[in-house]
Amino acid sequence: MVRFVFPVYLWLSFAGPIEADVTLRKLADRVRVEIDGELFTEYIYQGQPKPILYPVIGPHGVGMTRNYPMADDVAGEAHDHPHHQSLWFTHGNINGIDFWSILEGAGTVQHAEFLRIESSPQHAVLRSTNRWLRPNGEVVCTDTRQLKFSADNGARTVDWQITMLASAGDLTFGDTKEGAMGIRTHPQLRLTASPDRGVESVAGQAANSEGSTGAEIWGKRARWVDYWGPIDGHVVGIAIFDHPTNPRHPTWWHARTYGLVAANPFGIHVFEEKPEGTGNMTVVAGKSVTFRYRFVFHQGNTNEAKIVERYEGFARSEE
Repeated sequence: MVRFVFPVYLWLSFAGPIEADVTLRKLADRVRVEIDGELFTEYIYQGQPKPILYPVIGPHGVGMTRNYPMADDVAGEAHDHPHHQSLWFTHGNINGIDFWSILEGAGTVQHAEFLRIESSPQHAVLRSTNRWLRPNGEVVCTDTRQLKFSADNGARTVDWQITMLASAGDLTFGDTKEGAMGIRTHPQLRLTASPDRGVESVAGQAANSEGSTGAEIWGKRARWVDYWGPIDGHVVGIAIFDHPTNPRHPTWWHARTYGLVAANPFGIHVFEEKPEGTGNMTVVAGKSVTFRYRFVFHQGNTNEAKIVERYEGFARSEE
């Protein structure tokens, strides 16, 4: 079990279109991402059922994701869904194997190698390959992923691009709501409290690109979603963008009121009450499919963070 207790960091205020210095440092089981010398996040590629980003430090030094189960002694956090590990990509049915949960019989995603770890004044990039394994160790498929980290104008950004390779025969993403590009937010960004699980009060709000708000965004298609609210005296938020080149764009959102937010282009039979299997997607042997997402950890609400303009910039980007 990886445990990380992070200190409070001072957030750097950016005036105008100023970009920060982003650096990567490879350690034994993780890659540390720093912005102007202070921790942003860590890509933990060993010791977990799948590679994850944890912690994620946003504006004003706020930890943007739940600590549990990586750390289980943080007050005010629900100890449910232990597979919701900060920020990750998996899916609940790939060739019949559950990669979403961590129950007995679930699959795992194993880091293979890094292809690129590179820092520059404007952004930093890591690129790796990974094996998706059955419980017996048999390879189901592989992926090549690229994570790009940057910061500007009071926001910190992660671009997560993943190419799933049908390297061991046909690859089928099954029609289930349990997937795929997910984050479990800081408890204060939840839309509903859970006193029986230790979450006494929340202050989160949510909206999507199509005008839905609050709990209504669950199961809806949208280009982006945004969660925001006050934490430690500061209004901060998490916006997630679905790139126009992604299959089935705009995606559906498995966005729960208790802090799970996941882009899921596969669970159509649940989201739209259509026949089971409607959302299946098959990649034939030897071929691949690529998904691109952007996470923006921002100050203020949707309008103040200029989420619409930021999404338009992402939609125009080619990498």
